[in-house]
Order: sequence, then structure tokens, then C-alpha cells
Amino acid sequence: MEVTLAGLAADPHPLLARLRAGAPVCWVPALNAWLVTGYDLAVRVLRDPETFTVDDPRFSTARVVGPSMLSLDGAEHARHRDPFGAPFRRPAVRARFTAFIESEVDRLVGAIRPAGAADLRGAVAGPLAAAVMARALGLSDVDSAVVRSWYAAIVAAVSEVTAGNPVGAPARAAVDALGGAVVRALAAPGPSLLAEAADRLRPAEIVSNAAVLLFGGIDTTEGMITNALLHLLTHPEAHAAVTADPALLSDAVEESLRLEPAAAVVDRYATRDTTLAGTPVRRGDLVTVSLAAANRDPAVFGDPDRFHLGRRNARAHLAFATGPHFCPGAQLARTETGAAIRALLALPALRLPDAPAPYGLIFRKPPALHARWTRAGTVTRLR
Repeated sequence: MEVTLAGLAADPHPLLARLRAGAPVCWVPALNAWLVTGYDLAVRVLRDPETFTVDDPRFSTARVVGPSMLSLDGAEHARHRDPFGAPFRRPAVRARFTAFIESEVDRLVGAIRPAGAADLRGAVAGPLAAAVMARALGLSDVDSAVVRSWYAAIVAAVSEVTAGNPVGAPARAAVDALGGAVVRALAAPGPSLLAEAADRLRPAEIVSNAAVLLFGGIDTTEGMITNALLHLLTHPEAHAAVTADPALLSDAVEESLRLEPAAAVVDRYATRDTTLAGTPVRRGDLVTVSLAAANRDPAVFGDPDRFHLGRRNARAHLAFATGPHFCPGAQLARTETGAAIRALLALPALRLPDAPAPYGLIFRKPPALHARWTRAGTVTRLR
């Protein structure tokens, strides 16, 4: 069967299901890669960096921003990642970020409440993710809209490089501007993730890791919030259940991550000749793991195309990957998503006039999420 980039970006799930059932490791000329669609195979690849590495000169993100924790393995990966590990663990997230996140959510939702309508992705999800990452990185002198423009240029460039195109001038300018902001942040008083990493990483390494933190901390969190809202607002029973019992919100977020991970694929490169599901993979071959396909593997998740609030093993999803490159910001993203959805679901009669479909080859979310609600009435925030 023909696999096209357009098909993978628009509605990949029926195609991925057919591939998973008939050829869970399949060569896809459009990707110039082996596409892995089975859950167990995905876990095997992601947990074996000695055989399937990110440390390859073709790795798209490194070509845009330089070597970082995202594009290194082994001891170098640990050296780049370790300075950013502790600040993203649950206790640190609670202490350092929760109050700011809730304040920012209240500000953003308060700004749109009187209108009775807004694009929730553009007005809340994106600005929240950008503001949180700007604060985390100590970029206090940069407006969050500027931060969003940097990450947008970087994300676009990564997608272009993945499609075989060169890094463009907008991405290079964004990385340069980010570098200047990082230098100012390192010189400024007060704590930040970057300042804490300064005694372990060189300046260029701090810039490249700041770029991938923006890259992951904004785009995927924006998608995570937007997709979760889409799933809840298009599943009235789940929406009603979460409204009645806010403790169910965490389950809803995990099920949304399973059903439509914001990052749909991750790349690895074979370091030696090997086999996957009986398929020979040669040294140097690109191996693309479809997290979207693995998360709908019926061998792991029953009735996998259904948004099921009561799914017991939803947290087994691979939306944050697994292995040494498990997303370090997973807890921060979950905290942001929970806070945003609690505030938005408290808008009276919140609804979607239309249900947009997620779109994207690498990062999947609706282009916009236009919602309406009743302007009059008292708003009681879910707790």
C-alpha cells in the first residue's frame, strides 16, 4: 500500500492500523525510513540506544539547533540532560511552577471570558506553554509572543529538514536570537534552569538545550492541551463525568495522550545490522517509530480508536516516549494541561460549534480550536 506524507499528516490512523496488522516494520519510501507501528517493537527500539541511536548527523533537530540532550546518547546525553532533570521532577514542578501556571491560566482565561468565543489553542494553550517555558528558562526580558515565534520557526525548520529540505533563514535567525536571550539570562540575577546548568555545559550547549526545551515544552504542551480539550468537548459523557468529578481529569488527559499524542513520531538510526519483526534493518538505516500507531495497538489497548475515560492502562501510552529519551518535561506538561482544562471547562456551556481534526506529520493538533460559551452567569472553577 502507498504511504504518503500527506496521508500521514491528515488522517494516519486507518493506514497505520493496516500497516501494524500486516507489516509492523515497513519500508516507507516517502519517509526514506523503516516505519515501526507495533507497541512492543516501539518499546524495543526506544529502550535500546546502543542499536537505535539519535546520535547521527542526519538527526533533524540537531541540524537546526546543534547537539543537545535530544540528539545525543550515552555519556554525552547524560551530561546534557542531567542539569535539567531535577527541576522537572514532581516536587520541583509543584514548588517552582504551579503557582505561576495557575496565575497565568487565570489571566489568559479571564481575558477571553467576556467575549463568549475564542480559539482556545491560540488564546490559551499556546501562550500558556510559551509563558511557562520563558519563565523556566529565565527569559524574563522576552515577550512570550516572541518566544512563540522562535519556537514556531524552529519547529517549521525541523519539519522541513525531515522532509529533505535545508534549514531556512527564519530558523537560523530564531536560534541566533534565542542565543542572545540566553546570554542575557545567564548574566541576570536570580534562579533559572539555564543558570543552574551553566557550570556543567558550555554556552553553545546551553543554547541548543534551551532550544529543544522550547521545542518540546511549547509545541507538544500546546498540542497536549488542545487535543485533550478536543476529546473532552467532542465526547459529552466524558465531559460530563469530568465536570461532575474533577478527579477524573487526569484520566482524561492520559487517554487523550494515548489516542492522539502531540508528537506522533520519533526518529532513530540503526548503529549495526539487526532485525525487527524478522525484517532486516541495515546499519545507518533511519528507523521512524510511530508513537501514534503504538498507542493504538489493539494487543495492548482494547478498542484502541475509542476515547475511553475508564481505560485502566491508558498511562502505558508512549506519548512521552520511553527509555533514556523519555520526555523530561512530562510532569510540567501534565501540570499545565490540568490547570488549563480545569479553568476552561468552568466556562458556562463551553462547546465546539465544529470539531476540527488534528493535523501534522510530526506534531499533531487541530490548526485551531474555536469554542463558544455563555457570557452571562457565574463561573465556578473546577478544583
